[in-house]
Amino acid sequence: MLLNKLHKGDRAVIAKLHAEKTLRDRFASFGIMRGEEIVVKACSLAKQTMEIEIGATAVALRAEEAEQIEVKKLPEK
Repeated sequence: MLLNKLHKGDRAVIAKLHAEKTLRDRFASFGIMRGEEIVVKACSLAKQTMEIEIGATAVALRAEEAEQIEVKKLPEK
């Protein structure tokens, strides 16, 4: 499933990045890499942007960036 399909409060593990090298490098600088657990903290009304948390880092992503991150949703706690 793609990151942009998740909702506020969902948790997931990053499975694969489908981005080109420049964007993958930018993702890596924020800690967005395969195997990392993320939590969706907020989504805009039209889901054009979303805020995710990776460890102690909050990152805002555009919808087109979130579409390039494949995740595996984790069960709710």
